[in-house]
Amino acid sequence: MIRIFKKDLVLFLKDKQGAILSFVLPIVLISLFSLAFGGIRGNSSSSITLLIHDADSTSTSSSIVNALDAMEGLNLIRSTAENANEEIKKGNDAAALILHSGVEQAKSNGEPLPLELIYDEARQMEVGIIQSILSTQIAWAIMPDNIEPAPSLFHMQMTSVVGEEKTTNAGLIQAVAGTAILMLLFNVAGLGVSILEEKESGTLNRILSSPLNPRTILMGKMASTFFLAIIQLTVMFVFSWLVFGLDITANLPALIIMIVATAFAVSSFGIFLAAISKTRQQARGLSTLIILIMSATGGSMIPIFMMPEIMKKIAVVSVNYWGIQGFFDIFWRNLSLLEIMPKILILLGIGLLISIISMRLFSKNVMKLA
Repeated sequence: MIRIFKKDLVLFLKDKQGAILSFVLPIVLISLFSLAFGGIRGNSSSSITLLIHDADSTSTSSSIVNALDAMEGLNLIRSTAENANEEIKKGNDAAALILHSGVEQAKSNGEPLPLELIYDEARQMEVGIIQSILSTQIAWAIMPDNIEPAPSLFHMQMTSVVGEEKTTNAGLIQAVAGTAILMLLFNVAGLGVSILEEKESGTLNRILSSPLNPRTILMGKMASTFFLAIIQLTVMFVFSWLVFGLDITANLPALIIMIVATAFAVSSFGIFLAAISKTRQQARGLSTLIILIMSATGGSMIPIFMMPEIMKKIAVVSVNYWGIQGFFDIFWRNLSLLEIMPKILILLGIGLLISIISMRLFSKNVMKLA
C-alpha cells in the first residue's frame, strides 16, 4: 500500500505544471466567486447606477436629487428622459428615475408625487434594490425632521421600457446564450488536446514531412473546429426555439452573423491552447482554468448585472461577455444589425488577434519538432 501511495504521489508531482494547476484552479475560482458575491475581506458593497431626470426643477425636486446623490453605493447620473430611455433599451443601464413637473405642487397639496421609474425587465434584481432605496430616501428627503412621511405621497409609477411585450423570458436567453458559449469553449479545447496528441504520437512529424507548412496545418484544424462550432451553436438555438419557444426568426440575419462571429472567436481559443501548451495534461489543465475564469467573469455562470462594478469591468475581456450581450441585443432588446455590429466586430477582432498570436507561437514549436 505504501509503495502504491509513493508511486502515485511521484507521478502526480512529476507533471509540475499539472500539479500546480490542481491547486491554482480552486483558488482562482474561490477568488472570482468571492468577488462576485461578497467582495474582498467582507466588503460586500457595490455601486448601483441610476439615471435621473428632473423635469420639475424646484426646491423639492432638487432636495430629492441631492439626497440620492449623497447616498453611498448609488451612482446617480443626470440625463434627459429620451437619453435614459435609449440607454435602458440598449442595455447600458437598468433603470432611470423621472421627476415629472408638479413634484413641489403635489407635495404642497398632499398628493402622490409624479415620480416614474422606467426600467429593463431583464434586470429585476437591480430594479428591486433601486426601488427599495428610492422609497426610503425620497420619503426622508422631502419631509421635515421627526415627521413620519405619509405612504400615499410615495406611490411611484413603474414603466418597463424593455420586455413589456416579450413572450420570451430573459432567464431563458441568459441560460441558452451563457450555456452555449460555455460548452462551446470546452468543445473547442479539444482541438488543442488533439494537436498535442498527434505531436506526442509522432503523427504530426509525419504530416510535417509532407509539403504542408505548419500554418496550413493549423488553419485546416481551426477551419474544421470553426465549422463544427457554427453547427453546434445553430443546433442549440434551434433546439431552444422548438422546445422552449425562443423566437429565433425575429432577427435572423443578425442571429446568423452573431453565431458566425462567436464561433470564430471561440475557435481561436483551441489553437491558442495548442500554441502555449507542451503536453496534453497541460492543455487540459489550462483549458479548464481559462474557460472557467472567462465563463465566471463573462456572464455564463453569473449574470453580469448581479456582479459588482469591479467584476463588470473585468468581464469585457471575456468572449462570453460579448457573445451573451450580443444575443441579448437580438432576442431581448430587438436592436438592429447596425446597432449590434460593434459587438460582432469585437468578437471578430478577438478571434483574429488570438489566431495571429497562436500561429506565430505554434510555428516556432512545430519548427522545433521538424
